[in-house]
Amino acid sequence: GIAEGRGGVLTGVGRLDAALGGGLPRAALTEIHGAETRDAGAASGFMLALASLLLAAPLRGPAEATAPVLWIGTAEIFHEAGFPHAAGLQAMFGIEPETLLFCETKKLTDALWVAEEAARLTEPASVILEVRGNPRQLDLTATRRLHARARDSGRPLFLLRQAATPEPTAAPVRLVVEPASSVLRETIGGPLTGSIGRPAFTITIGKGSAARSENFTLEWNPDERTLKERWGQERRAKNTLPVVSLPRPGADIAAAPG
Repeated sequence: GIAEGRGGVLTGVGRLDAALGGGLPRAALTEIHGAETRDAGAASGFMLALASLLLAAPLRGPAEATAPVLWIGTAEIFHEAGFPHAAGLQAMFGIEPETLLFCETKKLTDALWVAEEAARLTEPASVILEVRGNPRQLDLTATRRLHARARDSGRPLFLLRQAATPEPTAAPVRLVVEPASSVLRETIGGPLTGSIGRPAFTITIGKGSAARSENFTLEWNPDERTLKERWGQERRAKNTLPVVSLPRPGADIAAAPG
């Protein structure tokens, strides 16, 4: 589960937390990006995984485990990306449906106002603002206000951006989320042919303390309710043999094409 680290909130994925300089910011605005509309399910699923981890290991004691998560968005984005399926929240993420509160507005300016007011409260476990694209209302000044409210309240505020391109914001961390292929489900007799395994995401650090952009393929375990790296350093270390045989001594290596 998520635990509080020195510089932020640990996701439990060692390489990712290290690349973020100590996890996600504890009291700040964090951007979760889906680059295309078709990635909306992956971005929202990863957001729900983070919300599940926050509720499972609350930052401010057991009372926060039942604190609501407030999800704010416009009618446009909810019509396009949809709502989380209530029946699947408990089974997949361990989130009680009544814990996840939605606020739908007609205009983005209203959604921004609600997010700013909610971000200053200490009652919600976290606040999520879902936005589509790169609207002009969500400029650098607007994100500075959101970041300041989250910093003052000491709670994480997430900006979930669907079908958006990166642009300057006040958020110290930006994670770009894409869907990753699920592997076959593991059974006692081995992989189950034709089955669909656990949800998987490809995470790219688009903005953060890391010196360079890094990619991570993560799986969500709905039974343990944890994020794990599928191709971690431990698994890659086993594949030490070259993919193709090395050239024999004296053999010429083909020149690079073009």
